[in-house]
Amino acid sequence: MAFGSFDNRNSGSALSEINMVPLIDVMLVLLVIFLITAPLLTHSIKVQLPQATAEPVDKDPKSLDLAVTEEGLLFLNNEPVALEDLTEVLRPYSQETPQPEVRIRADQETRYELLAQVMSKSKASGMVRLGFVTRPGADSAPAQNPDGTAASADVKAANPAASTNRSSQKESAAVN
Repeated sequence: MAFGSFDNRNSGSALSEINMVPLIDVMLVLLVIFLITAPLLTHSIKVQLPQATAEPVDKDPKSLDLAVTEEGLLFLNNEPVALEDLTEVLRPYSQETPQPEVRIRADQETRYELLAQVMSKSKASGMVRLGFVTRPGADSAPAQNPDGTAASADVKAANPAASTNRSSQKESAAVN
């Protein structure tokens, strides 16, 4: 018997057996319940869908590439644009539905002031979706100062957009 016996030979020893019968009963009940309910969960209504021919929906939304060089020159879709004219050039695109995303590709040596002006003029034109394009794997390289020493700032903390990856091998962070 699993609970001990009446003879006093092993009265001081601990019981080392577990009664497995209740555990097996519970497992069999659970097995029966799952066997009964599994077909009910996968039950679906069979419907014959009509066949239609239509053009596929364009899955890639339109985007505008805005390149900013180290010298401060702007190029919208490889066409030169002056910073003063950026608001007027982007205004027609802001009226489109769906509105295209402006992808800012700036040189790493571009002044922050210029990028702030580009973002401000883009928002003033009515563009809602702005993003930065970076190189894939840029977050894995250690940041360096211009003199060649390692920078102390964490690249991921300074640029949280660098950790997202798109299927087009470009990374972009939405700025609203």
